[in-house]
Amino acid sequence: MPKSWVNPAESLGADLHLELTGPGSRRAVLIRALRDAVRSGRLAPGTRLPPYRSLAADLGIARNTVADAYAELVAEGWLSARQGSGTRVAHRAKPLTPTRAPAHRAPESRPTHNLLQGQPDAASFPRTAWLAAARRALTAAPHDAFGPGDPRGRPELRRALADYLARTRGVRTDPERLVICSGFAHALRLLLPAVLPGPLAVESYGLPFHRHLLATAGVRTHPLGIDEQGVESEELGSTAGVGAALLTPAHQFPLGVPLHPDRRAAVINWARENGAYVLEDDYDGEFRYDRKPVGALQGLDPERVLHIGSVSKSLSPALRLGWMVLPDRLVDAVLEAKGEREAWAGVTDQLTLAEFLAHGAYDRHIRRMRQRYRRRRDQLIDAVATHAPHLTVTGIAAGLHAVLQLPDGSGESDERAALRAARWQGLALDGLSGYRHPEATMAPRHGLVVGYATPSDSAFPGALEALCRALPPMG
Repeated sequence: MPKSWVNPAESLGADLHLELTGPGSRRAVLIRALRDAVRSGRLAPGTRLPPYRSLAADLGIARNTVADAYAELVAEGWLSARQGSGTRVAHRAKPLTPTRAPAHRAPESRPTHNLLQGQPDAASFPRTAWLAAARRALTAAPHDAFGPGDPRGRPELRRALADYLARTRGVRTDPERLVICSGFAHALRLLLPAVLPGPLAVESYGLPFHRHLLATAGVRTHPLGIDEQGVESEELGSTAGVGAALLTPAHQFPLGVPLHPDRRAAVINWARENGAYVLEDDYDGEFRYDRKPVGALQGLDPERVLHIGSVSKSLSPALRLGWMVLPDRLVDAVLEAKGEREAWAGVTDQLTLAEFLAHGAYDRHIRRMRQRYRRRRDQLIDAVATHAPHLTVTGIAAGLHAVLQLPDGSGESDERAALRAARWQGLALDGLSGYRHPEATMAPRHGLVVGYATPSDSAFPGALEALCRALPPMG
């Protein structure tokens, strides 16, 4: 006879009705019962479950059995767990249904797993070290730090950044040529079109948001081809009227290839011969896993390369802190474009980051995150090799994402089908086609852009399993 249990009202937890039936171990039966309760809607999103000790006592099973079941369902995305908030049913727009909807319809529920690119692991933000740095910084801050200030940014941060960028990225600068901004998009707005008027050469694949920002500023963009050696620098010679190029030389986004040394030199020669500038988006410059990161392009010519970076992927996009390393002749124009103080980054965050850099906490955090993200990338590659060996993981071992390129002969319809399958598995990720410049002439590529940094360590295995279920079969 099936075992039915109704929890009496106790101080240890809320009532919860479960049908513990069917074959398998007690852990498997409990997991199945909890899944069914969520899937059917009996356990609504946000419902708090009893503590595992309470549920174990009421069911007459081992505490470890309930704890393991909770942990498994958290990893799969059915439940969520936060310290101080207990274990709850994960939020979705609608409960999952036990049957799969027709392939032509979009799923109704929110994604369970976030595999969007460019987002760091928020749970890994170094809160304790950041708080300690903030206390030291505010204690030591001079009174004038809380006055009108310098549009370049706090001198403490500019000095710390100049030292750090010289040591780790080979950037040649001094604090007076550093201007603090709130991120890469803010830097672009300051530079265009007042500072760098005219058409801009860009890579054929890149962030649509940046293209939209440029178009809104009235800047026309000319796409450059990309191959296994990075952007095809020889195409710069045929871009008449172009006075600047926006490149991601450390780790081309999103295809993941670095700019070949010969092409790095060719880009610099083009800029010198044409009086042009190179905007270096140091995307993923610190996250190289197979070797030490290649130095910044700016080191080859500080008067022709504008080096732009931020902490949005290394620490958190919530900090809104970035920097521009500028040629001398452009500093005043950028400061004029920066304008009123409302557009400046907050002083307390600037002081804290300066302290964080100066005391080595940033270096320690980067090294720790390199190890974590490298493990994630290795796990992704192993999973794809096992479950979908016909797909190619492109690019070098770097960054927070990888591109799973679909087999030769695949088209945009195949990519859309793969994205639909991913959504049905509760995954949020992007297709490669969305990053293609609308005027690009290079042959289109199709695939999935998989960000592996955002899920927690406990949720990442479940995200990989869901991804493997969504990948298109061979042939």
